Amino acid sequence: MYARSTTIDARPGVLDVGIEHVRDQLMPAVLDLEACLGLSLLVDPASGRCVMTTAWRSKEAMRDAADRLRPVADRLTDVLDGPADDEEWEIAVLHRDHRSGPGTCVRTVRMQVEPDRLAHGVDLYRTVLLPQIEEFDGFCSAGLMVDRTCGHAVSSVAFDSREAMRHTRKLAAVVREGATHEASGEILDVAEFDLALAHLHVPELV
Repeated sequence: MYARSTTIDARPGVLDVGIEHVRDQLMPAVLDLEACLGLSLLVDPASGRCVMTTAWRSKEAMRDAADRLRPVADRLTDVLDGPADDEEWEIAVLHRDHRSGPGTCVRTVRMQVEPDRLAHGVDLYRTVLLPQIEEFDGFCSAGLMVDRTCGHAVSSVAFDSREAMRHTRKLAAVVREGATHEASGEILDVAEFDLALAHLHVPELV
């Protein structure tokens, strides 16, 4: 299974309009496509950064949909009035303890690993990191998406509340530093978001 993420640094004051556009215009168009496995939207009110992710049964379906959805996706960029960056991923790991609810927040970690070490990194995430992450208070779900060509990876861990996410910061930093060293990787970015929209139906991949 595959995913496309679009990261937009929105102009201050337009986040609510952007969320409405995704909910009322983009999401119905996306979910109407047979090969779609859903959509999520992360937002950081402090910085204006938004990350919209759509999930697909195959790489071909994902790329076909990009052309069909281009007009409504371009409209979102216009609404948010900021630069956009599209990325394509393979969904390597996904595990849910339970479904998200109101107040759910997400911590994302972007990493760079040598491409020939990425398979080891995925195994490490699945067998070592995930069991530790599951023990975090307020844990909701976790996933790992990868680009095997260039060695990029992004982990997303959802918590039931911002307070729960905040309380895990120090422990999470220790866990990811150890794993990154083991995988001979580099952490590029750590960010925290509100889960504004969640309509993903990707099956478990552990």
